[in-house]
Amino acid sequence: MFQHIPVWWIWFHYVCPVSWTLRGIITSQLGDVEEMLEGPGFQGTVKEFIAVTLGYDQTINGMSSVLLSVIVLILFNILFFGSFAVSVKVLNFQKR
Repeated sequence: MFQHIPVWWIWFHYVCPVSWTLRGIITSQLGDVEEMLEGPGFQGTVKEFIAVTLGYDQTINGMSSVLLSVIVLILFNILFFGSFAVSVKVLNFQKR
């Protein structure tokens, strides 16, 4: 999956919430579809196609891919809300 991403941009794939959202949506909706696909360069099920082309498997190190996506997205929200709350509390640009 990462052969098309330059080496110095792979970190951005893991930091971007959109990639985690797409991983969760695609694996939850299409990750268990066993319908056969036939096309140029591929013949197999939808589940295999997603695993081969996108690298989205149902489990990642024994953990559900959807559950991992939910956890990461909740942590992103906590991180951004926390940084906003701290910046509003600490940073004050008013001149008195």
